[in-house]
Amino acid sequence: MLREDSLVAPRAEIPPGTLYMLILRTLARRGALHGYAIAKDIQQLSDDVLRVEEGSLYPALERMLVKGWVKAEWARTETNRRARYYTLTPLGRKQLAAEVSEFTRVMGAIVRVIQPA
Repeated sequence: MLREDSLVAPRAEIPPGTLYMLILRTLARRGALHGYAIAKDIQQLSDDVLRVEEGSLYPALERMLVKGWVKAEWARTETNRRARYYTLTPLGRKQLAAEVSEFTRVMGAIVRVIQPA
């Protein structure tokens, strides 16, 4: 017998290898954002399907800083809190194009495999 709570769809995991792409695309679309705003934007645009947890987001942003895909500076939020704002660099724009291209290629391959014969 099915329990009522078993009918709720589990929260979708962000597919491996797509977090950078989602962050880069968010920054390309919205401009400078702090980490919480990046996570919130991804969640909202995905209709609450995708959630980026702090434990994944901030290490990814640090790696992206090291790679030169984003730059960061400290500023005040709308609520006067100190936060680090991230912006896309020209290298980050190139990386975003590469990430989207590869994602599109892989998704096309998956669709071909799962289509009915």
